[in-house]
Amino acid sequence: MLAEMRTATDQKLAAIAARIAGRLVLDVARVGPRQARGIGTMVSSPADRYEGDLDLERSLDGLIQARAAGELVDAGDLFVRHWTRPATAVTLVVDRSGSMSGRRLATAAVAAAACAYRAPIDWSVLAFADRVIAVKSQDDARSPTAVVDDLLRLRGQGTTDLAGALRAAASQLERSRAKRRVTVLMSDCRATTGAEAIPIARRLDELCILAPADDDADAIEFAKSVGARIASIDGPSEIPAALLGVLDA
Repeated sequence: MLAEMRTATDQKLAAIAARIAGRLVLDVARVGPRQARGIGTMVSSPADRYEGDLDLERSLDGLIQARAAGELVDAGDLFVRHWTRPATAVTLVVDRSGSMSGRRLATAAVAAAACAYRAPIDWSVLAFADRVIAVKSQDDARSPTAVVDDLLRLRGQGTTDLAGALRAAASQLERSRAKRRVTVLMSDCRATTGAEAIPIARRLDELCILAPADDDADAIEFAKSVGARIASIDGPSEIPAALLGVLDA
């Protein structure tokens, strides 16, 4: 209902719905552990070798000594907090062809928020029908809230170019330095236009599929043919557990 209210013609109603929907989506997505296998971690390192935010606690001695001596503090005596190189990158690919109902919108939004929660520094979201839209690129610093808001605005349209979507996912993941690169596809995998998707899917490092429980036959067959992991979902609340299952299988 909130996803449908999000596009209400009454601007005040739409704004209220957007705030409520965004908060609910993020809350649902946070169910389960934050880090998937191999996600990068926050560490503290010398400031003369790394960039990041000042680690005041570890830098305090250096600051005090420099002040007492009336000298500029040496960068080697300061510490900064920064993310290590992420071991996992995730690209979420959302099928927006056909009827994009409020339930499907909410499910896609929760999936995006869950990906951001699981891989907070290396993730992207693509939406596709006969063409691909980058809701968030791999090297974009957009917040999960902004991405969720954009997904809740989507409307179903066009034919299904599955091959084009997977090709775009591969392009996004090429930008990542992560050791593990995972494509999460939300689709019934029923392509109606474009090139053959199977060869492209097989070239991906890892492919996980989240299929609608009431229409998953083609997705199951596609997963078998390309060696992908698959979970069938029946709504937004099932996304966190399903994503956990396919990522950590």
